[in-house]
Amino acid sequence: MLDKSKKSLVKATPFVKWVGGKRGIFSDIIKYVPSQYNHYYEPFVGGGALFFGMNHKKTFLSDTNQELITTYSVIKKNTDELLEKLKEHKKNHCETYFYKIRANQFPKHSVEIAARFIYLNKTCYNGLYRVNKKGEFNSPIGRYKNPNICDCENILNCKSHLNESNVTIQCQSFEKITPCKGDFVYFDPPYHQTYSGYSSDIFDESYQRKLRDVCDKLNKDGVFFTLSNSNTEFIQNLYAEYHINEIAAPRFINCKSNNRKNGKEVIVTNHETGRHSS
Repeated sequence: MLDKSKKSLVKATPFVKWVGGKRGIFSDIIKYVPSQYNHYYEPFVGGGALFFGMNHKKTFLSDTNQELITTYSVIKKNTDELLEKLKEHKKNHCETYFYKIRANQFPKHSVEIAARFIYLNKTCYNGLYRVNKKGEFNSPIGRYKNPNICDCENILNCKSHLNESNVTIQCQSFEKITPCKGDFVYFDPPYHQTYSGYSSDIFDESYQRKLRDVCDKLNKDGVFFTLSNSNTEFIQNLYAEYHINEIAAPRFINCKSNNRKNGKEVIVTNHETGRHSS
């Protein structure tokens, strides 16, 4: 098995802003990653802060958000075409153009899907990815002077990291993952009693229980897991038989920066913790 504590050779960071993203608390999360494991699984990948912050020999990334997964695949395989399209979006960006692109809800070509996804994420209100019950993106335009629509260097770094980590990318639910003994899974689901507008499906308490059942099976099969979630009585009781650790985490969803305060989250593990240094 490979030691995962070394920093990535390529400095890649998430290519989109994601509500609940772990970029700001990466140094806290990595403390709860086992020092040795085989394959890495992240079934609620979102922005992928933990994935991009570590080295892996073999990785399985998944999510139920089709646009997000398409974008990961395009960055891995069609980077040049994507960057050209992003440059076009950057050149044409204005309020009228934003709503024109937003109105084209379901482009057919994968590169157009990925470019639209990144463009809207970089220019919409507070970087808030939100869809309605039909799965249509409906966040309004943000008020940015110079949004970083085409971050060529980081997207190329993301491409390198995706290829170096031998990544399999799939659009699927968390129940579909198939790790084996000695593998490691990081779960970062929509948090209990918080924002869950990533898809038209609501991640309610029944889904939280299904996720716990998956964790129970992984634990029985000898798979390492770490899970992030809200520090609520429901979650505390749900994972009472595992290691539960509380951490402080920033809240970025409020539109006013001075109202974004730290809150408490929990990190649940089925393995010995504290083996990574921050």
